[in-house]
Amino acid sequence: MTTTTVRPLHEVAKEINQDWKNVYFGARPYLNALYSLDKITDNYGADSAKSIIIYFLGNSSSWRGETAKRIKKELKAIAGIK
Repeated sequence: MTTTTVRPLHEVAKEINQDWKNVYFGARPYLNALYSLDKITDNYGADSAKSIIIYFLGNSSSWRGETAKRIKKELKAIAGIK
């Protein structure tokens, strides 16, 4: 992946699900929503993709490790947050 290439959000969700074996119940609805999203301009019901990412990140503090760090950084970059 280059700096100009952004993975579809549903692909990111798939990798999260493969790595995070016991997803925290508070993060599960947002992870499930990510499966329905392709890009940051998409919506899931009344929620924007950006808000889904923010909610997911807010509920994913128990997910740790190198993959978690990399993907959280990727999601922040996609959403344009620091």
